[in-house]
Amino acid sequence: MKILLILALGILLSSPAQADPRDDIIAGFKAQGAGDANLANGQKMYSTTYGSGKPDTPKCTTCHGATPQQGGQTRTGKAIDPMAVSRTENRFTDKKMVDKWFRRNCKGVIGRECTAQEKVDFLTFLASQ
Repeated sequence: MKILLILALGILLSSPAQADPRDDIIAGFKAQGAGDANLANGQKMYSTTYGSGKPDTPKCTTCHGATPQQGGQTRTGKAIDPMAVSRTENRFTDKKMVDKWFRRNCKGVIGRECTAQEKVDFLTFLASQ
């Protein structure tokens, strides 16, 4: 019995910790040239009115709510879960979806694709909320 307990404890201690998928996604953007996250820049991105994208989506809050803790809705009325990770745990955990929505929303709001640095700042800001 004592040997089994020691063996089980050894297996637990030797198992690698589960990586946070968000950390892996952010690491990918850093591999593309992004530096450390700037939370203030991420927050600014969320609330800035750009005017360089589509006229009906001049800023993130147009669809996503005044704060990341609030839900929002698409232009067609479909509900959008809060952007804050504290409110929507699985937010930003699927790389394919992160890439899809950055591509679509950056073009629609800012009028261009977001840089790797902007993505790191934005994701890190929303993960802190």
